[in-house]
Amino acid sequence: MKFKAVFLDMDGTILNHYNQVTQNTKQVIDDLRDMGILVFIATGRSFGEIAPLVPAGFKVDGIISSNGMMAQIDDDILIKHTLPIDLVKMIIDKARENKVYYELFPIEGDRISLKEDKAILEAEILEPKPDSVGINEWLSRKEAIEKEIKWEDALEIDNFSKFYFFSRSKEHINEWKNELEQLKKEIDFTTSISSEHNVEVMVANVNKGTGIKRILEEFGISEEETLVIGDSNNDLPMFKIAGYSVAMQNASDQIKQAVDEVTEFSCDEDGVCRYLKNKFQISNI
Repeated sequence: MKFKAVFLDMDGTILNHYNQVTQNTKQVIDDLRDMGILVFIATGRSFGEIAPLVPAGFKVDGIISSNGMMAQIDDDILIKHTLPIDLVKMIIDKARENKVYYELFPIEGDRISLKEDKAILEAEILEPKPDSVGINEWLSRKEAIEKEIKWEDALEIDNFSKFYFFSRSKEHINEWKNELEQLKKEIDFTTSISSEHNVEVMVANVNKGTGIKRILEEFGISEEETLVIGDSNNDLPMFKIAGYSVAMQNASDQIKQAVDEVTEFSCDEDGVCRYLKNKFQISNI
């Protein structure tokens, strides 16, 4: 199969566990694009989170962000879903009632949490870090509270792309997932997870797979001509539609069983770079 497009997850895939994209990964992406193969990011992160995590000069052909809530090619926005404001307010009330850490992401601008809930969020990142929480997620939460969250008295806008929820306790986050399932009976929405300690909320029937379909339609590329690489549950929708799916060595056994191939190396060992270099016979790295 001659692949025309490659879609790459970020966390646990092109990002190592310290939230860095290496120069080698940037180089292999540049080489693929020089070969005429289109390369896209498909991430659960919001669009605004991406630039600070990649090397200078990092370039791809398009970005799917917030688990499919947005898709764009440069400044051309192909998809822009927003959460119903009634749902947003309902979920914040429930999160406060259940003492759940949350970050609310606008379509543009800084993520938001309400000032009255700051103590709830801070309690979830008290040292020591639980062993089961990944260092990348732990560091991201600390950084969010210290300098990335915009603490608001009230919601002043209504164009939000997603919620991110976290707990240091698996039991607590699982209880919250059950609460969200009950809320779905009142207003439909989609949930997605990328670790055992988080869950995200997006518009109903939206995921990375729906984002990829829209990108492929824009470029006239078939699903069979597409290769995707990821490591988490929120990557399953894109695994299902791609012509060829690849899981990272650091993925769970469940994820590895859902794909065509598993990389030899993990995200901390330049696994994506090494895999793509071998797959596409790139020799200059």
